[in-house]
Amino acid sequence: MNRPRRRLHLVRPGRSGPPGPRHVFRRKRPPSRGRQLLDGVLLLAGGTGLLVGLWLLTERFDTVLLVSRAISDLLIGLARLGAGLLQLVSVLLLVGLALLALAMLVGGLVRLVRAVLAPAPPKRRESVGLRS
Repeated sequence: MNRPRRRLHLVRPGRSGPPGPRHVFRRKRPPSRGRQLLDGVLLLAGGTGLLVGLWLLTERFDTVLLVSRAISDLLIGLARLGAGLLQLVSVLLLVGLALLALAMLVGGLVRLVRAVLAPAPPKRRESVGLRS
């Protein structure tokens, strides 16, 4: 019972016939040798130019002073950020405590009003028998 296997095909509207190879999955051609040489030379020139520019920059500026000043500014900024966050947390804590105090006042007032306006509980009758 050798039956030829039929492959399932996705039916797409507007297309008829068996689907051919999709262009998305075609392999790309490798770049030519001239293109690879040009890319290599451009990368070498760019890297060399950047290194020469950085070397000239270090001659014009005192880089150790620049780096130490940048680190000190960063630490000062972090200290100010920490102080600001600490102040924000303290303000939020105070607001939370104020809201808790208001909630306690409202709760106490509601219970006080309920106690005053509620009818008196019925009095118990004492039992006639003797208690031991």
